[in-house]
Amino acid sequence: MKIKKLQELYDNIASIAKEAERDNSDVSLLIASKTQPIEAIEPLLLAGHRLFGENRVQEATEKWVLLKNKYPDIILHLIGSLQTNKVKEAIKIFDLIETLDREKLALALQKDAPNIPCYIQVNTGEETTKSGITPQHFDEFMEFCRKDCKLNIQGLMCIPPVNEPSAPHFALLHDMASHHNLTKLSMGMSNDYELAIKMGATSIRIGSALFGDRAI
Repeated sequence: MKIKKLQELYDNIASIAKEAERDNSDVSLLIASKTQPIEAIEPLLLAGHRLFGENRVQEATEKWVLLKNKYPDIILHLIGSLQTNKVKEAIKIFDLIETLDREKLALALQKDAPNIPCYIQVNTGEETTKSGITPQHFDEFMEFCRKDCKLNIQGLMCIPPVNEPSAPHFALLHDMASHHNLTKLSMGMSNDYELAIKMGATSIRIGSALFGDRAI
């Protein structure tokens, strides 16, 4: 069943990209595999999918060390918050950090992993309960990451507020990326990925549309 859903996602991404006059190869499907056991992930690997995202360093290490040894071309993104004391552990398993959001973390990455690709997480909704740099502090933080820490900043990521339309947040992220000549935009999840593709997403993070809703 998951393989059928995976193919449906591929087909839908291609269709939406065509409608938006984009090349579907410019849009990557990142499968958010948080809480999913190896038994649920490996069929997707056998089907040829290689891009995944995890929220927690410890959980990712427990699952993906084995899987990466077996499928060495896996690309794994960290899409959850990263504690500074977990940086050394994180860079052993993750290929890209999508959640760079504060100076303390930038300094830790500068020390232990200055070359790892990173996205800056932007709190476009300025929610006090959500991680991410706020838009008004973004330019200053970008300069700090690039010039002071010399980090490998490749793109931006956002998670719009659940009770607001996603479009204004996607538009804001797109404008911020363009202003700083960033080409990668991680935005859009199972409920709004179609809109995200139309608004310039280069990767979409899909979990429930493939695995079903997670148990709380």
